[in-house]
Amino acid sequence: MTLKECKKQEKADREFQKKFKFEGSIHVLTQMMVDPAAMEKRGGGKNLPLRRGEILDVIQFTNQEQILCRNSQRRYGYVPRAVMLHL
Repeated sequence: MTLKECKKQEKADREFQKKFKFEGSIHVLTQMMVDPAAMEKRGGGKNLPLRRGEILDVIQFTNQEQILCRNSQRRYGYVPRAVMLHL
């Protein structure tokens, strides 16, 4: 990883912490997959865009309906629990 990529990731992490009022360091709890039968969604606001079969890093189990996740492009957002499958 180059220095430029590292700084870009650090900036994305700081923006995530500010937007979601997340305190402390970011730890990946587990990885989950978006259900291949689920509808793809564009996302927006604080919701993460969904693609069928995509593997997401779980950052926090927020409540019974949503999970805070990060995708492969290091974008953060909420994902409905109903469309997530354990690996």
